Amino acid sequence: MRWDVLLTILGMALSTYLLRAGGYALLRAFRPTPFVTAMLGHMPGCIFVAFVIPALVTGGPVQLLAAAGVVGVMIGTRSYMLAIAAGIAVVWLMRELPV
Repeated sequence: MRWDVLLTILGMALSTYLLRAGGYALLRAFRPTPFVTAMLGHMPGCIFVAFVIPALVTGGPVQLLAAAGVVGVMIGTRSYMLAIAAGIAVVWLMRELPV
């Protein structure tokens, strides 16, 4: 076991915990404005898009079909879990099909 790696992992875990706990402590101490509340409500979608867009831009038809499947299922069901499962299923099926 390398101690430098273990200390790095523990330091990252501690900093992540403190940042999240600090955010919860701030929101408990101060009532956020309606603008901040609306912004926080949209953050998960923005973060998800920030992760997905680079893969779509550099990807090929498989990624585009998977994205279309995700959007279609999301529009139809409004379920994040089903939409993500649909995207995974499309990628898996496209990679399994003989070309």
